[in-house]
Amino acid sequence: MTGQSHAPTEEQSGEPADGQPGAAAQPSGTGGRSRRSFLTYLVAAPTLALVTRAGADVLAPQPAHAVIPTLPAPADLVDLGDLFILAGAPTSALLALVVEADGTIRFRLPREEVGQGLTTAVAMLVAEELDAPLDGVRIELDDARPELLFNQLTGSSNSIRSLYGPVRQCAATARARLVAAAAVRWGLAASSLTTANGAVRAPDGRTAGYGSLAAAAADPALIVLGATPKQAAKHTLVGRPTARIDARAMVTGAQRYTLDLDVPGAKPCVVRRPPTLGGSVRSVANLAAVKAMPGVLHVVTIATGVAVVAETFGQALDAKAALQVTWGPGPADQLSDAQVRTKLRAATAPLLVPPLLTAYVDAEFDFAFVSHAPMETNSAVADVREDSAEIWSGLKSPIVARETIAADLGLPLDKVTVHVVQAGGSFGRRLFFDAALEAARVSKACRRPVRLMWTRVDDTRHGRMRPATHHKIRATHLLGEVLSFEHRVAAAETDFRHGLGEIITATAASLPLGIGNATLAQTLFLTTIKSPYHFGLTTQVLTEVPTGVPTGSWRSVYSANTRGAEEIVVDELAAATGRDPYQFRRTFLKTAAQRAVLDKVATEGGWGRAMPAGCAQGIAFHEEYKSRTACLVEIDTRDPEHVRVTKAVIAVDVGLPVNPRGLEAQMIGGLTDAISTTLKAGLHLDKGLPLEGSYSQFHWAKQRDTPRDVRVFVLPATGTEPGGAGELGLPAAVGAIANAYGRATGTKPRSFPLDFDVDFTPYPR
Repeated sequence: MTGQSHAPTEEQSGEPADGQPGAAAQPSGTGGRSRRSFLTYLVAAPTLALVTRAGADVLAPQPAHAVIPTLPAPADLVDLGDLFILAGAPTSALLALVVEADGTIRFRLPREEVGQGLTTAVAMLVAEELDAPLDGVRIELDDARPELLFNQLTGSSNSIRSLYGPVRQCAATARARLVAAAAVRWGLAASSLTTANGAVRAPDGRTAGYGSLAAAAADPALIVLGATPKQAAKHTLVGRPTARIDARAMVTGAQRYTLDLDVPGAKPCVVRRPPTLGGSVRSVANLAAVKAMPGVLHVVTIATGVAVVAETFGQALDAKAALQVTWGPGPADQLSDAQVRTKLRAATAPLLVPPLLTAYVDAEFDFAFVSHAPMETNSAVADVREDSAEIWSGLKSPIVARETIAADLGLPLDKVTVHVVQAGGSFGRRLFFDAALEAARVSKACRRPVRLMWTRVDDTRHGRMRPATHHKIRATHLLGEVLSFEHRVAAAETDFRHGLGEIITATAASLPLGIGNATLAQTLFLTTIKSPYHFGLTTQVLTEVPTGVPTGSWRSVYSANTRGAEEIVVDELAAATGRDPYQFRRTFLKTAAQRAVLDKVATEGGWGRAMPAGCAQGIAFHEEYKSRTACLVEIDTRDPEHVRVTKAVIAVDVGLPVNPRGLEAQMIGGLTDAISTTLKAGLHLDKGLPLEGSYSQFHWAKQRDTPRDVRVFVLPATGTEPGGAGELGLPAAVGAIANAYGRATGTKPRSFPLDFDVDFTPYPR
C-alpha cells in the first residue's frame, strides 16, 4: 500500500449539515478548509484473491451426513458482492480523509446513506484505526465522482464488504503520518509512540492532539515507514454495539433531507401523472386558467406528465388537481393481475426430472408486485442554467444519474454537479433517479431552481415495483434422502439501467465459465441465488417476461421470493419424509456455520413448544453475500382478519460484525418487510395502474402488526472480513412466516400476500 498527502481544496471539502458531532453532512458544493489540515489518498490492491479463496472454501470437503451432496452453485463461487468488489478495486484507492486543525476528522463517503446505518459503521472504522473518539468523526456524503467508475453504487449488501479494507487502510495511513509528525517534533522514534483518544503520546507522558499535528503530517517530505490496519483482536470499538451517529438528528427533526435544503430561489414543484403507467401528454385543455391560479409560476409539459411550479406546495397541488389533461396510451394500459399471472405461468421453464419411480413434492407459488414505499417519497432540487446544472437528491447511483442528466440537458459532463443527500429509505428504489431527472427538465424549462416532490399516491402508483413472480418447484426423495431439487422462476422483467449492468459487463471476463456469458438478469440471478442444502441434483432457472410495468430492484431482489418459496418446500419435504422441520434442515445444511445459526434460533426460540390451536411456529434459513441467518417465528391466526406474528428469534453470522446494533436493526427491518409482503402488502395492477395509492391502501405492517417479542442474536466473529447484511434478513423471515401460517392453519401457502383483498376505495386515476 502506498499513500500520498495533500492540502485539501475547497472543492474537496464540506461542512456538516447540522453541526452535530458525527452527523452525516449534506454536500453543499461550497466550503472552505484551513490549510492546517491534510487529505490522504490510499491505493489498495485488487481483491481478485477474495474470489479464489471463496471458491476454494466451497469446494473443500464438507461432512456429508449421509446425504446426497450438491455441487457448488455459481453463487457459491462468486457472488454479486464479489463482482462489485472486483469492479471497484481499481478505484478503491480514491478515498478522502481530512484531519482539521481542531482535531475534527472528516471522511468523504462514496456511498449513499438511506437509513441502513452505513455512516455509523464507517465512522466506527475510521475512529478505530485512528484511535479517535467516535464523536469527533464526521462522515460526509460525496458528490457524484465519475473517476470512481463502478465504485459509487450503493446496493447488493456490498458497502461494508467493499469499504472495510480501504477505509481502514486510509485511516491507518492518516494515523501513521500523525505519529511520524509527532516523532519529528519530539526527536523520538515513531515506534516508541502510541495513539489514544485523538492524540499521539510519548513514553515520557507528552501528548499532541491530532489537530496540532495536522499541518506537519501533510508535509510531502515527511518520511513514513508504512501503515498497517489493526488486527481484529485489537479492536476496541469495531464489534461493539454502537448507537447511530445520526439518531438524535433524525428523531428531533434536525436531519436534513432533500426538501429541507436551502437552495436560493428553489420553488415547489409537483407533477400531474397519467392515469396509466407510462402514459404521455397529448394536450392540456385549461392551461391558461391553471397558470392564472394563485401562486402558480409555471406549468410545463415534460416526458412524464405536466409539472406545476408555484410559491407553495399547497398551491402547486391545487393547480395540479385542476389540470384537464388528455393522455396518450402507456405500454401496459390493459394489463391487470390476471394477465400478468397468465404470462408468467406460460413463460415458466419446464422441469427436467420426471417423478417416475420416486416420491416427490410439487409446488407452485405466485408473488404480487410490491412498492418500495420508503418514508421519504421521490424528491430532488435542481438549478439548471444556460451553461451548467446543479442537482441535489438521495441517489444510490449518482454517477449514472449525472451522466444521464448531462446528456438529457445537452450539457458537458463537467458542467453538471450532482450532490448526494441522505435519504429517508430506499429498499432499492433510489438506484433510479427519476425525480432528479424530472427536476432538471422542469428547471431547464422554467429557467429557475425547483424543489420537486412526488406525492405519496404518485410514489406508490407510478414508482418502480418489485416484479411479480411465478415459481414452480419439484423435489424428489427416496428413503429419506432428497435426490433432486428443481426451481423454475418466471418474473416480470427487472430494470437494471442504473449502473449495475456496467459493473457486470466490466467483470464478466473474470467470472467462471457459464456466468460470464449469461445475460444481465441471469448473471444477477446466478450470483445471488443458491441452495444451502445438500439436495442432490439442484437447479434454479430464471425466465424474465417483458410487461411494460416499471420495475426495479427491491430489497433482496430475487432472493426474497425465490428462497422464501424454497423454504416452504423444505418444510413440506420434511413432512413428506416424516421429519421435524428444524432437524430436517439441520441434516441437509452443508456447513457447520450454517447449522450454528439454525441451532441458535431453535434453542433460543424454544422450537417445538406446545401452542394453542391456530398458533404455530415456523423456521427457515438463508445464506447470501458471505453471511447466513436463521429465523424462527410464532404466529397467531385465530382472528382471520388480523393474523399476527407474535414472536421472532433471529440469529445472524456475518463473518466479522462491525456494528452489532446496526445488524440487529437490519434483521428487524428484514423481518418487518417479510411480515408485510407475506401477509398483506402488495399492489393490485388493474388496467395499467396499481389500485393502491397510500399507506392506508398498501398494507405495510404497522406497529400493531409487528411482534413485541423480537430477539436478534449476532454471532461473534467467525471470519476476518464482514459479509453483507442489508438484504440478508428478508428471505428466511418470508419462509418462517409462511411455514408458521401453514402449520397454524393446516394449509399450504401458495399466493402472496396471503390476505390480498381490495378492502379500500381506490383514488381516482
